[in-house]
Amino acid sequence: MSDLVQVRKKAQVTLPQSVREELGIEEGDFLDIQVRSGEIVLKVKKLVDKDQTWFWTNRWQQGEKEAEKDIRAVRVNNFPDAQKAVAFLHKQAGKKSSKLNESVE
Repeated sequence: MSDLVQVRKKAQVTLPQSVREELGIEEGDFLDIQVRSGEIVLKVKKLVDKDQTWFWTNRWQQGEKEAEKDIRAVRVNNFPDAQKAVAFLHKQAGKKSSKLNESVE
């Protein structure tokens, strides 16, 4: 895709609608601007509230991907209440713990 834009007063540039739509750029978004080998490179940046940054860590995102795969493969469990869910998790943790102990011995 190539679009021609004109630099206006105060060095303002309007991003074409086709570019905004393709990249999901909305009013208020931030763009990171870099100069590389004589070219201007723009990267769309979204701000995240500080108390939500944990969700965007690599570790959490990897867990989200694994959970999504499990859901698609119908590897899920349903529990009638939280106590049954916690009991199941303790049982699973015990299995993993005993496997770790066996491999160490």
